Parts: sequence; structure tokens; C-alpha cells
Amino acid sequence: MKKELSILLPTYECLCVELVKELHRQCEQCAIQYEIVVADDGSKNRSCVEKNIEIEQLSNVVYLKEKVNRGRAAIRNLLARYAQYEWLIFCDGDMGLENPMFIQNYCNAEGSVVYGGYTIGSRKGVTQHNLRYEYEKDFEPNHSAEKRRQHPYHDFHTSNFLVRRSIMLEHPFDERFRHYGYEDVFWGKVLLSNGIFIAHINNPLCFIDFENNPNFVEKTEESLRTLNDFSEELTDYSGLLKLTQKLKKLHLLPMVNFSYKTVGQLLRNNLTGNNPWLFLFFIYKLMYFVHLKEKK
Repeated sequence: MKKELSILLPTYECLCVELVKELHRQCEQCAIQYEIVVADDGSKNRSCVEKNIEIEQLSNVVYLKEKVNRGRAAIRNLLARYAQYEWLIFCDGDMGLENPMFIQNYCNAEGSVVYGGYTIGSRKGVTQHNLRYEYEKDFEPNHSAEKRRQHPYHDFHTSNFLVRRSIMLEHPFDERFRHYGYEDVFWGKVLLSNGIFIAHINNPLCFIDFENNPNFVEKTEESLRTLNDFSEELTDYSGLLKLTQKLKKLHLLPMVNFSYKTVGQLLRNNLTGNNPWLFLFFIYKLMYFVHLKEKK
């Protein structure tokens, strides 16, 4: 059983007070040596930063406030270097914690890298006609530990995992990934190439932050631009890349690109509106990505 933990939370434009309080309560209950380190990655919304200052009143909690945005990979590397204990738990600051055994389960977990997964929460008045919520609920069956174990390096996310500090220092996240998306996928590839196994257990955090439809579409487009930039290195780690390659062999990319130019904006209008259709979201992702490839 692990007796010392560094719990590390990167945050950006989000409130993490309730999450930190519950993590703190569970650590105290487990009677372990611990620290909780929160690093705000240069949030422009100063009210979030100021409201989160409340966590500094808790014992063993440190709140780092970065003046500039380092990016999703770099902020995690910074937290790993700052940590003082051998075992690190990374939690995204916008997640919820409804799992009363979260810390205890990680203390008992076996493996040098352990991913706990996540469940999908719900907020009355927020999730209705919310594209992000519908998308996450549609994929929720794939988040079970049993499903994830079938593809341990592909089904890994940075939102909730345990890792030995020496592994993070020896194999940090690639800081070329400054924008949204795929830094976790690429890290999974790095672990595989170095023979480091990712164990998957049922120890979820709860996904509760569902941005509005326009913001989600913008984040999706940003992630697709990231995928396009690193497509050669992620060939075997993206279903979208594999599908694009098939379409290329069939000489269908020009037709898909033409479809994007013709109806892409109409699809985007639906997805950013008040009654989005999830099926169109998958079509739009393909057309947008093919458009990026054709431009490149």
C-alpha cells in the first residue's frame, strides 16, 4: 500500500474548490503523507483564480498561479517536477469526485501507471440539448475498465491517473502539444515504445463540466488541428486517421473536401445551435479533418 502521494491538479478557467476539498478529506481519512498541488495554467478569467484561493486554507495544499499559459503537456510536467513524493495522482481540475474510495483505491493499486477512468455526470438544465453531454454519454460504455484493458495504450486520458514520479521525469509529456488534444494519446505511445504497461482499474472521476455547444465545436476543431499537425506520429492511434487513409486509397478525399465546402457551415450551424444532432457531429469531424488534410 502506498503511504505517500502527491495529488496534482492542472486547472484552466475552472473552479476546483469542491474537488480539492473532497480529495483532502479522503487523504486525511486514509492517514497517509500527502500533498495536493494545484497549478493554474495562466487563466484569463481572474475570478476563477481568485475563487480557487479558498483551497489554500486547507492543510498540505499548494496553489501555483502561472502568469502565462504553458499548455496541457508543459503544465503537467511542471507539476511532476514540483511534487515531492514518489507516487503522483493527476486529476483534471474540472472533474467531480463522487467516488468515496478514490484515494484508497489508488493506494492499493498495482502498476507503475494506472488509469482510473471516468463516468458521466449530469446537471439539470445544463445537459439538455448539450452536444458535449450527448457525445460523452454515447461513448460512456467504452469507458469501463474491461473495455479499456482491450486497448490499454489507446484508451488512456490524463484526466485521472496514477504514475510513479520517476517515470514522469524520465518520460515527460511532449511539450510540442501546446493546444487542445492528443498529448495523452502520444504519451501512451511513448510508454508502449518503452515497455511501460498501463494498468486499467475502475476508479473513476466524474465528468461534470459540459461547455456550451459553440465552445465544444471550437475545442473539437482545435483537437483536429492538433491531430493534423501530428498525424504521421499518431497513425496507429486514431480511428479518424485510419478512416482518412482508407478514403485516400479510394480517391474520395476531394469529394469529402468538396462536401465540407458545400455544407460544412450548415452542419456547424446545427452543432452550435440549440438542438444539435450527434450523428452530424461525427460527419462534421470527418469533413473538417479531411479539409485540413487537403489544405496541408
